[in-house]
Amino acid sequence: MTYLNIAEVDSAAVNLSHAYSDLCELVELPETSIEGVACHALRVGAPSANGRDCVVLIGGVHAREWGSCEILVDFAADLLEAYKSGSGLRYGHKSFTADEVRSLLDNVNIVVFPLVNPDGRRYSQTVEAMWRKNRNPAHAPAGHDGDCVGVDINRNYDFLFDAAKAFAPTAGVRVSSDPCDPQVYQGPYAFSEPETRNVRWLLEERFPHTRWFVDVHSYSEDMLYVWGDDEDQSKDGSMDFRNPDYDGRRGLAGDTDYREYIPKDDLDTATALARSFSDALHDVRGTTYTPKSGFDLYPTCGTSDDYAFSRHITDDKKEKTFAYTIEWGKEFQPPWADMEEVIKDVSAGLLQFCLSAAVLPR
Repeated sequence: MTYLNIAEVDSAAVNLSHAYSDLCELVELPETSIEGVACHALRVGAPSANGRDCVVLIGGVHAREWGSCEILVDFAADLLEAYKSGSGLRYGHKSFTADEVRSLLDNVNIVVFPLVNPDGRRYSQTVEAMWRKNRNPAHAPAGHDGDCVGVDINRNYDFLFDAAKAFAPTAGVRVSSDPCDPQVYQGPYAFSEPETRNVRWLLEERFPHTRWFVDVHSYSEDMLYVWGDDEDQSKDGSMDFRNPDYDGRRGLAGDTDYREYIPKDDLDTATALARSFSDALHDVRGTTYTPKSGFDLYPTCGTSDDYAFSRHITDDKKEKTFAYTIEWGKEFQPPWADMEEVIKDVSAGLLQFCLSAAVLPR
């Protein structure tokens, strides 16, 4: 086996939905990509009422990070086969019992959206391997149509989208409002892209009881929790991404002028789940992933994890969703033999994350 192309990723999801029709559901996303590709997710879990708690896992956001799709497809396949056969799962030196697998899928919906950005992946696999963005040409300025293509999907969510206003001038936040930026162009407005609108639909319309969200990326061997705009703190609730008094002051490390507020109980939960992922992953073959905040990697805005967690703050009718970004491995496209080991690592981490999350009190 080697890396899947976009047709193979989608057919894997479709085939799993047919092979395990009593345990999973194929979910068609409401919008096709710019190039007309239909996207699918899988709901994995025993039949249940719609009110069941949910974990949403997405991948394939940045086109060049090829292994994210394979991680999620394999993870779903492993869970389904283990549940159906009544067996446990073993990844290297880390094992899970049949009872753990059954309890998880009997009580939690696991939604796997393995390929958020099909156009970008196809372009990366056939034209330009290091391509990161989607393939939307619509935002290019006049005269630059050919060389100003694409939006960074993971800068297009509605969280501190106006970086020039929100951040200190010297913050160095990894985002750009320039349509010709080759890496981190954020788009003209939040949710301008069908890919981010599809993710929003999963969280807000199709699975509103999503309590946990993980976006699978590479690379740096980290498990990132919120926030990404500044350092975390749990003492001053006025230091809040909604507070305009702090505009122009966010994003600087080591200062006390601004740090993003998160209640201590939420921070404790966020860090505990990140550690459970990293500890289980380490058990597979001794690889060490670091649990840390997104900001500790570098300052960002418009990212999926900060958006997912922030929703219950901006609208108290929404479910609180603990949100994470995995940065797997040490390169975007490792040799397949190495990627196979990464898949085992991350699958063990994800399964332990889900098990630990499922027993948390509401």
